[in-house]
Amino acid sequence: MATHPTQGGHQIISITPLIKNLRAQLMDNANFPKVATAEDIAAALGLIFENKLFTSQCSLFLGILDFTRLDRDPLILSKCGEQMRQAAEKVDKNTLRDLVRTRGRKEGSYRGGFCDLVGTGGDGHSTFNVSTTASILASTLLMLGKHGNRASSSKSGSSDLLQAIRPRAPVIEAVTAKALPSVYETSNYAYLFAPNFHHGLKHVAPLRKEMGIRTIFNLLGPLANPIEGNIEARIVGVAESDLGPIFAEAFKQTGAKKTLIVCGQEQLDEISCAGKTDCWRLVERPNPAFRGPRDEEDEEFTTSDEEAEPRTLVDIEKLTLEPSDFGLQPHKLTEVLPGKRPEENAAMLMKLLRNELPKDDPVLEFVLLNTAALFVIAGICDANSSDMGHGDDGQVIQETGPGGLRWKEGVRRARWAVESGQALASLERYIEATHAATGQ
Repeated sequence: MATHPTQGGHQIISITPLIKNLRAQLMDNANFPKVATAEDIAAALGLIFENKLFTSQCSLFLGILDFTRLDRDPLILSKCGEQMRQAAEKVDKNTLRDLVRTRGRKEGSYRGGFCDLVGTGGDGHSTFNVSTTASILASTLLMLGKHGNRASSSKSGSSDLLQAIRPRAPVIEAVTAKALPSVYETSNYAYLFAPNFHHGLKHVAPLRKEMGIRTIFNLLGPLANPIEGNIEARIVGVAESDLGPIFAEAFKQTGAKKTLIVCGQEQLDEISCAGKTDCWRLVERPNPAFRGPRDEEDEEFTTSDEEAEPRTLVDIEKLTLEPSDFGLQPHKLTEVLPGKRPEENAAMLMKLLRNELPKDDPVLEFVLLNTAALFVIAGICDANSSDMGHGDDGQVIQETGPGGLRWKEGVRRARWAVESGQALASLERYIEATHAATGQ
């Protein structure tokens, strides 16, 4: 790659050889033998975060990735997600690990680690902010690191919703890489506002708007959580069913284990309240070839042998979910507030958290089944006993559904989060922590 000075002496790096290579692949040119690798593409993406690409080459590069569908290659997505995380503000992961040991609540097969509930967006349905609301409910029993941003195609993104909360909204800008550990000292919940961590995105934002097409950046959000190495479990919604197996393989490439990729058959990036949802589950299994200690308490075991067998292996399983698997009735998507603005969605959020909605309210049940799924995937529903706190009758629902998992138990726990007031209390602790981080 050649460097070129621009006005002010700033160095710009040319990626002409890579673009020619990608163009040859686009034209299916058999006379061009060299094939661009995922590492080559990720390295070029990294230059965007450093503002070291010509604008013309940047747009051409992003456009070719889209036209060739290379931005849907699992390995490329995985490597580009890794590059994006490397360019992000660094979080003290050892401190986060220590916080999990002291504050994480182990139950079932859940080890107390951080969880995320996120979607690619862009499904065009403009439904209620389900994943954000579900993540707040889930933080009653799990440690949550919810990664998100402002709306790009809908009227109300995660950030828009949180900032519209009344009477007191969280200061989402206060949760920086440096402040994050202090937030988790008093709160199970933290919203990781993407611009606080991914400063390099500002260099490509104007260009993406000018291009007017979807690019690889529309897919990288779920793979770019700045605390990725500390994430134990996650639900990831994709807006196209074709992306399901792609994301499952991409997350497997990153080393993820407890993961459920979901796509409502209406091409919805949530578990649908209206009908069936296609799911791809990463399942962790013991590796019979592993030669290290088997004791779960020794989960930090490492070896200097790079070729040593891992403790576990990960498989991808396909399953289908529908509301009845959760013990719930279906609701049309038109019943879950399509097209509402942040202020209206925030008002609905607070009504839900204050337990002011009927038990069969469509929005409530939409949120319950998505919360339940994260409880299930995290492993907390594997427990045969239950002591969540005030209001918990301890009656675990051991009935299993698709994948041999306890989806109805997940709903029981999600309802408890609302009816006990603990979900509202968790949100309030997070809000207070963000204000404390700013000294307010």
